[in-house]
Amino acid sequence: MGFISDFKAFLMKGEIVNLATAVIVGGAFGKIVTSFTNDVLMPPIGLILGKVDFKNLKLVLQDGVPAVMENGTEKVPAIAEVAINYGAFIQTVFDFVIIGFCIFMVLKAYEKTKKQEVVVEAPPAGPTQEELLTQIRDLLKK
Repeated sequence: MGFISDFKAFLMKGEIVNLATAVIVGGAFGKIVTSFTNDVLMPPIGLILGKVDFKNLKLVLQDGVPAVMENGTEKVPAIAEVAINYGAFIQTVFDFVIIGFCIFMVLKAYEKTKKQEVVVEAPPAGPTQEELLTQIRDLLKK
């Protein structure tokens, strides 16, 4: 039972729960940014660049060949196209840059609020121990 209780304690630590929450929220945030990039940002950029759809940009290394059928039997199997899909890579780079910018802005705002919290003024310093002892001595003399 020691192993199971240790494992349960490990899972219930605050850092693990916070990490799990961050991963879930990050995944959802990534989907939002991907949708924003694919559905909002890239169509106008593609239009400006001459009606280019970045998802379809590729460098074909070998054309695909359809299967050859004879009397309902496949005589020669199909050969898939071999291509470098650099358009998908460009799309992923745009996603990365946008996600990085959004995270940068969030962290910048967080740091700004953190600095504002730290600017709390300290109360004025009271007399030192020596000054208090001097005052007590003077009062005792009177």
